[in-house]
Order: sequence, then structure tokens, then C-alpha cells
Amino acid sequence: MDLFKNILGRLSDSFFSSVPAGFKPRPLKRKNPSLKLVSLNPNPKSASESPQGRTAHSTVGHAEALEDALQRSEAWLIEQQDPVEGFWVEELEADTTLTSEYLMLRRYLGLVDPVREAKAVRYLQHTQLEEGGWPIYTGGPMDISASVKAYFALKLAGLSQEEPCMRRAREAILSKGGVVSANVFTKITLALFGQYDWQGIPSMPPEIILAPKRFYFNIYAVSYWSRVVIVPLLIIFAHRQVCEISPEEGIDELFVTPRDQVQYRAEPPFKKDRALISWRNFFVWVDRILKIYERYPIAALRNKAIKKAEAWMLERMQGDGGIGAIYPAMANSVFALRALGYPTTHPLIAKALREIEALEVETPMTENGQCLDRLHLQPCHSPVWDTALTLNTLIERGLPLDHPVLMKGAAWLRSCQTSSVGDWIVSSPSAKPGGWYFQFENEWYPDVDDTAAVVTALTKLACQHPAESDAAIRRGSRWALAMQSSNGGWGAYDKDNDRLIFNKIPFADHQALLDPPTADLTGRCLEMLGTLGYDTSHPAVAPALQFLRNEQEADGSWYGRWGVNYLYGTWCVLAGLEAIGEDMSSPWIHRAVAWLESKQNVDGGWGESCLSYADPSWAGEGESTASQTAWAIMALLAAGVADSLSVVRGVNYLLRCQQDDGTWDEPFHTGTGFPRVFYLRYHGYSKYFPMWALAMYRNVRSHGRTRATELRHAAQLARSQS
Repeated sequence: MDLFKNILGRLSDSFFSSVPAGFKPRPLKRKNPSLKLVSLNPNPKSASESPQGRTAHSTVGHAEALEDALQRSEAWLIEQQDPVEGFWVEELEADTTLTSEYLMLRRYLGLVDPVREAKAVRYLQHTQLEEGGWPIYTGGPMDISASVKAYFALKLAGLSQEEPCMRRAREAILSKGGVVSANVFTKITLALFGQYDWQGIPSMPPEIILAPKRFYFNIYAVSYWSRVVIVPLLIIFAHRQVCEISPEEGIDELFVTPRDQVQYRAEPPFKKDRALISWRNFFVWVDRILKIYERYPIAALRNKAIKKAEAWMLERMQGDGGIGAIYPAMANSVFALRALGYPTTHPLIAKALREIEALEVETPMTENGQCLDRLHLQPCHSPVWDTALTLNTLIERGLPLDHPVLMKGAAWLRSCQTSSVGDWIVSSPSAKPGGWYFQFENEWYPDVDDTAAVVTALTKLACQHPAESDAAIRRGSRWALAMQSSNGGWGAYDKDNDRLIFNKIPFADHQALLDPPTADLTGRCLEMLGTLGYDTSHPAVAPALQFLRNEQEADGSWYGRWGVNYLYGTWCVLAGLEAIGEDMSSPWIHRAVAWLESKQNVDGGWGESCLSYADPSWAGEGESTASQTAWAIMALLAAGVADSLSVVRGVNYLLRCQQDDGTWDEPFHTGTGFPRVFYLRYHGYSKYFPMWALAMYRNVRSHGRTRATELRHAAQLARSQS
């Protein structure tokens, strides 16, 4: 009986759904197809979607509200397009660690800017938790490494340790074990200022770069982001050039055990496993050997290694975005140049600093007539990603395929296609250039995710012609296909970058040294193939499907490597499976649908906390967000359950929460840099993903299929006639 009451409650909440305030419903003109409760959810939750001044009394009113929401969202997105070049880009927010490191970098170089520093200090103070520490994602707990960096940056900026905010921070840090509990990258930064002993940091001899590519461990056996961070560090470790600071600016007070009494081999990252024999214990032992070698290096070999590392780094600093086009690799390259003797005024350092300064984000603030602007740093820019996803959204919305906005965006994307060989050639020697990168420029490092998203958008715009007739689409899709790993899945930047044993070395305490194939990227590539007009007969599909079957969790979901988390992964996979023509009524799809429906919140939305990376019991659990709700809706639509109450309630959640300007507010981090360590808040996610979901829903309810499906069929027809 209680279950029956809950179902009736959901029916009532769904039919009396919300529309914009002041919107007058029209009389019912026709009867839409009836809604049904998909029976895969054994425990439906009663809805508590409170109408916020928006009430509809008919499905026609609901359709009009949907169209009104789409119009406002469309207008906002079009307005944000760069009027000259045609791209879209929104802020890519991370956490306080980048801003803290930025203050340290400028101090290290002797280039402190008092105005910048004051703004950054206000930002750090503003983001401090009441308990005293700093988190790495909105709503998250204190993170020891982020807190140590923020504390030290504030001391360098002149704050006394007796300031109330500093006392709270110090107490919080000490309660978590103090400095020795911070991660390796934090300790390296501190060592550059003489605040941590190099003996407590894993050895990274520059001779590593001399290892041939055929060796099991070489710099190309780790991920692109690890590579561009590690190579400059090899130079830094070899020289260990320290910036001297006064005792008052130091952080001795953050050591639980007096600094001169710390037994570094008993502290992280050198703590051994309890097992007598393990890979971790083996690598800790290897580090002891390396530390002996550090004291007595072979001079000729050391010099050769440093020169090769320098040449490797300089070659990848030639573009407009800095080495790897990501921070902190860009900062490490500056530290390395200084270690090599380059003066601060050298053009290379000046260029690197300009590229870093381009990542600054200022938030204007005034209080009682006083300027209280804040400044923080983002890790990189995301124009290719934002533009590709926005184009896919506007296409689904229904803009004519030759609309000037779409044409301008597509032209800009075409201008960003890579034409030269990058590091990927090592793992995939048969591949030819043609991928797309994430940033404004990163020629060395295109990635599969951006390439698949761009190819999908460009193919939709040219669906009347065989994809192979378009050189950019042909080159992009072939590059992405060449990156398929041996197990059938795709990683982001390299093929078969899956020697997970390397995550056991002491340096890899962040557990993100590698770039193995993941379910979300594999789903994206299947979606690309489907959009190109291929089906399950394509040779890349069978191994990809097997990979996805192997990766599916027991509860039916998929892990999301690049978005938080199981909601993102499940959407990517279901979208790919539907696009390639997989039977969406099969049991493994039903399990995914059941999981999604079981995770819907009582307000009709979906949300998932970053906590799910550390604790899988949080999978699909968290406060509702616009982007994660959109992913769930799109996943369910891909699975063919458009008439389920879960979808309607999700749509109503988005309609209720849309702001007057057509966007949605989303304070949470729903993007992932490195699970458990580094999260991203894409400011664009709450703009285009909800609109994409609403447009898909509108098209399915009105026309029986999404526009993407319609364009796929056109691509299939063009392929069959070619």
C-alpha cells in the first residue's frame, strides 16, 4: 500500500509539473502519449518537488514551458560565442592549490606583485572552511595538502601565524598529522623553500629520461600529464635550488614532531605495507638504492640526462599554451629553467609567466565602497571541449545545420585540428596526426575525448555526405580509432597506458600516474562511430563492447574517470551503446536503467559527490545538480525509457531550477582531473548539458527520436549510397 501511495504521489507530481512563473497554460488540445512507471526501480522515492511559483495543469502547458526554457537557454548560449573566432569557453575552476602555488612561484622568482598578492590572499581567506582547513571541491572536507599549501602561501604573503584564520588553519592541519601527512607534490614545493627535507621525498634521478622506449619503465609509459610534470622535476631534483626565506615565514609549527626529529622513512610516502612482500615495499626499497646513487652520481651520465631533459622540455614549451598547456606543469618548467641558470628576465621565462598569467581569474568585489577583488588560478582553458559540446547541444536544439553560429563554431574547431606528430606516436606508431586538444593550443597532446566530441559535432553538420569525404572528419576519426587499446577500450592521450604497477611507486601517492582505458571514453568513441554511420559490424565495436561489459559495476553503473562519477560514466556508455545500435532492451542495459532510477533524489534531480571516488557507497549519491541531472536524463533517453516518470521528474527539476537568463546555478565540482586528488568545476556544464537534455526530451516526445538519431540515420544512408 505504501508503494502504491508513493507511485500515486509521483504521478501527481509529474503531471502537475512546474513551468516558469507567470506562465499561463493553454487549454488542452490533444492527448499526449501516456506516461508509464518503468518497473526496474524496486524502491521508487516519493517526490517532494515543491512548485516554486510555477504550476502547469496540462501536458500542453508543460510543452510550452519546455520550449520557453529552451529558447532562453539557446539565446544565452548564442550570446556567449566569441564574435570574432567563433569558439565558446567558460571558466575551468579547480581548488585553492593552484592559487597557493602561484603565490609561491612569484615569490621564488622575486616577482611578487602586491596587488595580485592581496587579491589572492582574499581568495584564500574567503575559501577557508570554518574548521580551519581548505577543501579540494565544493562541499568537501578539509584536504591536508591543500591546507598546508594555503597556510604557507599566506605566510609568504605576510600573514602572522597568530592571525585568527592562521590559528584555525594550524590547528586543523596538526589534527590531521601535520606536514608529513601531505602528498608528495606538496612536499616538493615546500622543499624548494627549505621547508621540507629532500630525504623525505621520493628520488627522481634525471637519468630516468635516458631509459629507452623499449624499457618497461620509461617516461612514455606514464600519462601525458605525468610526463610534462615529471621531466621538469628531473631537472629540479638534480639541482635542488632553494629560495631562502626568513624563519618567520617558515612553517616549522606545522610539524607534529619537531622537524629535526622526524624519521622520514617512517612517514608517507615511505610507509611500507604490512605484507612482507609487496610491490609497494619493493619500490620503497628501490628508493633507498636511488638515494645512495644521488650522493654519488656518474657525472657524465648525469650531465647527459639533464641536457636531454632540458631539450625535451624546451621543445614542448614552443607553443602558445606552455608545456602541456596545464598548470602545474607550466610552473615546474619555470622552476626548472631557473635551476638551469636561465635568468628571470629570459624570454622563455617571461613567455611562460605570460601563459600562466592568462590563467588568472579575477572576481570583482566591493564592500562599503572598498575594493575587495579576489584572484584565483584555473589549471587551463577548455575552449575546444566547451565548443564541441555547445555545438552538439545547439544541433540537438534544432538550429538549422547551416546556421551561422554553427558554421562559425565548426570553422574554429577545424582550425584547431593537429597536423604534427605528438607523444602519442610512441604508443601508436601507425597513427597519423588529426586529433583535437582541449585548450587553445596543445599541439603535442591531442586527446581522444575532445577528438570524438568534435568529430561527432562536425559529422552531424555534414551528415548528408559520407564522412570520409570530409578530410578533417576522416583524419580525426582515424586518429581516434588508432588510439584504441588492446583490451578494446580507449584512454585519453595514449594507447595501452595501463602499467598500473607504477601507481605503487612512492612518487605516485596520488594514484594518477597512468592513463588506462576507461568506460566513459569508450562510450564517447562508440557514439562517434555511430554518428559517422557505422554500426556494431565495425571492427572496433566488438572489443569495445566486451570492454564495457567487463567494466560494468555489479549494480549496473559504470565508473566515470573524467566526470563525477558513476552518473557521468553511465551516461557516456549508454549514449555510445545507443548510437552504435546495441540492443537497448538487453539485460545489461536494464540494470543500468534500474541503477539510474534508484539514484534519483526526492526533488527529481540527480547528484553525486566527489566522495564516490574514495568510497563507492556514495555512487550516485549527492545533492542534485543541473549537469548530473542532465546526464541521467540523457542516459535514460538513450536507453529508450523517455516515458518513465523518472525522466519527467528530472525534466521538471531542470525547468524549476533554470534561472531567468536561461542558465542554471551549479556551485559543485562535477568534473574530474585526478580522482581523489583534483576535481574540476566546469562553469559551462550547467549551461549546455541541461539544455542538451531538455532538447533531447522535447524531440523524443514530439518526434519519437532525438535529432542526433535522425542525423545518424542520414549518415547511414549517405554511407550506404557512397
